[in-house]
Amino acid sequence: MSDQAVPTFSTAERDRRWDVARAFMKSEGLDALLVFGEHEDAGPAPFAYDMWFTNGRAGTTVVFPRGGDPISLLPMPLFTMDHLESTRRGDIMWIPPENVRLSRDSGAIAETLNELGLAKGNIGVVGLEPYLPWHPEAMVPYQLWNSVLGHFPGVEFRPVTVALSRLILPLSQEEIAAVRYSASIGDAMVRAMVDTAAPGVPESEVYAAGMSAGYARGTIPPAMHLWSGPDPVSTGWPQWGYRPQAPRILQDGDIVFSEVFSQFGGRHTQHQVTITIGEIREDFQRAADVARASYDAGMQALRPGRTFGELVDAMLTPIKAADGWVLQTGIHSLNPI
Repeated sequence: MSDQAVPTFSTAERDRRWDVARAFMKSEGLDALLVFGEHEDAGPAPFAYDMWFTNGRAGTTVVFPRGGDPISLLPMPLFTMDHLESTRRGDIMWIPPENVRLSRDSGAIAETLNELGLAKGNIGVVGLEPYLPWHPEAMVPYQLWNSVLGHFPGVEFRPVTVALSRLILPLSQEEIAAVRYSASIGDAMVRAMVDTAAPGVPESEVYAAGMSAGYARGTIPPAMHLWSGPDPVSTGWPQWGYRPQAPRILQDGDIVFSEVFSQFGGRHTQHQVTITIGEIREDFQRAADVARASYDAGMQALRPGRTFGELVDAMLTPIKAADGWVLQTGIHSLNPI
């Protein structure tokens, strides 16, 4: 377990976020925001903008009128009971009970918009634009959205996910603390995997050691990616995670590739892992040295005022000098959530 204090989000953080949203609506000429959220079991890279407004369970729809406070539409009674029990325990709840509604189907959305006097005007929608990698053509269901449009012919619904995300990307001190805590849990998951990996050990035991370290530190990490072999080129869920077969047994000379996802307080961190079993082969050692040089160059270039392209160019320089290429992602930023 970590000695680090567990960070939380305060009502001051809530007010900061809501003020950002209100200022955004004012500058864009919007009367309200309609924010869709993806199911809580979505895995890595979730579409969870609803959590940014609620500090609550993922998978809700938020209606935020410019002149009022957000209303949270919940998908099932389970969420209502969660809100009730959390309140009884003294948790800091951003959405009060009077602003919670059960059901987030098109009828519930229409009823809420009418209740708020939003049958006409301009509403910004979070969820209508592409969201990679899982939603190349948006994540709002066609039938639901078609029904909403039918209810409100006098409303101009405007996609605002990208514009709002640019305001969400700069993190507050409380959010940075949550990201650091998530990263520390991810580091512990990786250490547990390194300690477990050895010849004769099934991949599943390495996987279990990493996930267990995450669970033990008070988070529920999404399923990680893990492949092994003498020279694996793939990544993603191990084959036994989706196909009926036994986990592969690690052997001397293997490499274990893994992408570890840690999740804490609605913040996700990712850890790219390469574990060698036994002696490190010369070609892998050389690749590791080049990768380290690329990382160091990136850290030197990662400064305010630089473009992302300049950062990428700096990281590619030692790789190109070594006549190499990037097998997987060289660098990417985390999404706003």
